[in-house]
Amino acid sequence: MIGTFVNTATVLAGGLLGTLFGSRLSERIRETVMTGMSLVVIALGIKMTLETSNILIVLGSITIGSILGEVLHLQRQLDSVGLWLEAVTSRFSFLSRGNFSQGFVTASLVFCVGPMTIMGSIQDGLSGDSSLLLVKSVLDGFAAIAFASVMGMGVTFSAITVLLVQGALTLGSSLFSNVLTQGMVSELTATGGVIMLGIAIHMLDLKKIRLANFLPALAIAPLIVWISGIIQG
Repeated sequence: MIGTFVNTATVLAGGLLGTLFGSRLSERIRETVMTGMSLVVIALGIKMTLETSNILIVLGSITIGSILGEVLHLQRQLDSVGLWLEAVTSRFSFLSRGNFSQGFVTASLVFCVGPMTIMGSIQDGLSGDSSLLLVKSVLDGFAAIAFASVMGMGVTFSAITVLLVQGALTLGSSLFSNVLTQGMVSELTATGGVIMLGIAIHMLDLKKIRLANFLPALAIAPLIVWISGIIQG
């Protein structure tokens, strides 16, 4: 769990620094920073999506996953958590800058949707090797500073999501390592890339997307690969 604890700490520290010093930036600078971050997320999303060996698996995963997400109202539930945290922290004026809920949800998705989260957590849990998560921690720390400078304190509280998601993956690493094949990981990564592209579109205000409702697609992708293997085998 060392890698997860370090990652949580870097997101927390980066979020605090970005919140404290971001208020000193002009609206024009914050807008430009947000655009730059969105472009980086687009590049990352494209890179991840290209991991697929069969785009139909990604299409099926996104379609089925989004339907499940809508039925389960995942976006509404994640927004509720963000709004609750916002209400708890609203008594402190320096925490109120920016859209708290948007910062919490956006940062939570960016920091937890990706191959480094999954593979790093499994590696940490099985062998105690935290190297991959430590690299991710540095990247997430700088990203948290940039995100929080624009979206405020909600980004800092995404550290809770990082702790819960990566902690669960680390503790259940033996199970996941026995189940996930390289093909499953590739399609899961590609599906995550599509979600990352959706995050960028949302950040650019091109379209409001209920991003959390796509999260079940990350579980559907390996399932489709497994079923395809049975059919072909």
